[in-house]
Amino acid sequence: MKYLKYLLVGAFFGIVLSKAEVVSWYRIYEMFQFDSFHMYGVIGSAIAVGIILIQIIRRTNMKSMLGTEINIPPKNRSVARYLLGGIIFGLGWALTGACPGPMFILVGQGVGVMLVVIVSAVMGTFAYGLLREKLPH
Repeated sequence: MKYLKYLLVGAFFGIVLSKAEVVSWYRIYEMFQFDSFHMYGVIGSAIAVGIILIQIIRRTNMKSMLGTEINIPPKNRSVARYLLGGIIFGLGWALTGACPGPMFILVGQGVGVMLVVIVSAVMGTFAYGLLREKLPH
């Protein structure tokens, strides 16, 4: 019962993404072919909202729901980490037709093959954890 609110917010978010066609393989294909602005508009809107909210959190010293101060440390700037990570993420997105959030939504919509993608993503995350110290950062 304690986590019901998170389940409800997640379900609502999944419905919104489904109705916005963000989980549609066709929309993702259109984006990678530069045929449509739809996905770029959604991603651009999310980036804009994120930038605004981060600035509000930093400037108002906003506190979490538990009353602790929210501390957002500065990012480590490194070309290698963002270039390599972005290429791997983009290739995975292009090959599977889904980024991490929509993978779960697609399973909920009955696309069972996405379970293979989720297991692969978890194994990749585990492999990264093992190799993290040896990778460029």
